[in-house]
Amino acid sequence: MTSKQLAALGFAEGKTFGVALKVARDAEKTKPTEQVEQELADVLVDPDAYTDDAAYGELAVLLMEPAPIEARAEPVPYAQWGRDLDDNAVKQMDVARRLPVAVSSALMPDAHLGYGLPIGGVLATDNAVIPYAVGVDIACRMRLTVFDVPADQLDGMRGKLTNALQRETRFGMGAKYNTPNDHAVMDADWDVSPVTKRFKDKARSQLGSSGSGNHFVEFGELTLDEPDLGMQPGKYLALLSHSGSRGTGASVCDHYSKLAMKQCATLPKEMRHLAWLDLDSDTGREYWDAMNLMGDYAAANHEVIHRLIAKAINEKLVAEVENHHNFAWKEEHDGREVIVHRKGATPAGQGVLGIIPGSMAAPGFVVRGRGNAQSLRSASHGAGRVMSRKQAANTFRWNHVKADLEAAGVTLLSAGIDENPRVYKDIHTVMAQQTDLVDIVARFDPKIVKMADAGEKPED
Repeated sequence: MTSKQLAALGFAEGKTFGVALKVARDAEKTKPTEQVEQELADVLVDPDAYTDDAAYGELAVLLMEPAPIEARAEPVPYAQWGRDLDDNAVKQMDVARRLPVAVSSALMPDAHLGYGLPIGGVLATDNAVIPYAVGVDIACRMRLTVFDVPADQLDGMRGKLTNALQRETRFGMGAKYNTPNDHAVMDADWDVSPVTKRFKDKARSQLGSSGSGNHFVEFGELTLDEPDLGMQPGKYLALLSHSGSRGTGASVCDHYSKLAMKQCATLPKEMRHLAWLDLDSDTGREYWDAMNLMGDYAAANHEVIHRLIAKAINEKLVAEVENHHNFAWKEEHDGREVIVHRKGATPAGQGVLGIIPGSMAAPGFVVRGRGNAQSLRSASHGAGRVMSRKQAANTFRWNHVKADLEAAGVTLLSAGIDENPRVYKDIHTVMAQQTDLVDIVARFDPKIVKMADAGEKPED
């Protein structure tokens, strides 16, 4: 049998082709060529039926191996904001742009290295969701509550506000409440995934708690220069929180990222953490439902945190703003439905409100999106780190940054040194680099900050 005859049967060039040619020629020693051709055609159609066959078993097993998933020859369209971005983050984005399911992408000015997709990475895909492009802390979220209290009363209330933060919040990987908090989210369908079903009780006990890493709950001063948010210009006492879906969200990510990597086992090595789930598959739909449940759960966490603290200080709220990051949305861009992953990026559709924090000693901002199409209607989710946690721990001690906190008028209740303000980019520079993505509505200056204790494994 010739190579031309083998190709005519449907065998493609490659390792399998060579084995098929050898098998064919061995078989021809005892059988007519016409019979061998028919048998090879049968093996090609149904290799599973021949895996134990003495003559064709090796070929059948090779045919059943999944074909390599090829990267795109040309990367998808891309836009970048900011200067002097982390080279590793840019390289990660370049890899993501060559995914077969990728449609378009963008990188925000707070970008730095992440798993699979960089923090600050935005990726649109075709009917596919990438667990690691959503992130480990699914639906990590910001929430701001503004109280009907002039900011100039904050100093006189420091003791009361500090006590409320200390009593009502829980931080860290194992943080939970002995008496669980109530919220309607626990009445949702937690059977959408075996993971959410298994961890429902854990989620109930952690409802209202915060993670570690860059998660925080803090009181501060909100400055509003123009009428907005249903409020008059002025300076107000405000509460800001940042955390996500806690241990259950992390378990959802772990479970489905492993399934995705198994299903996309033949992806190039550098794309391993960008393995996806097809949304037409049972596994893809299951992850999507679990991810959305974790989004509702993360929102409930913040609602409980703010409810408990508002009750503790007994003050009336006058405005609220909140938003996800670390999530995937079904959206229409350029006339087609795509799945937009925002890994550490804030939704910034036309008129959409969001919150972009700075650091424990730098301001954050309430923003309104401008709907920039090139950024896939996204903006940064913070200032962005300039060094790793390990490097920060080896570089800084609290005496190095004590003056920074004092200058900002910040009382720090707890935090790890790897979250000190010097490990972050200058938030004013970052905001200046995305003026075409968002408009600033108000400024929030932290004054009393609580984070996880030093030594907690980061969950952000």
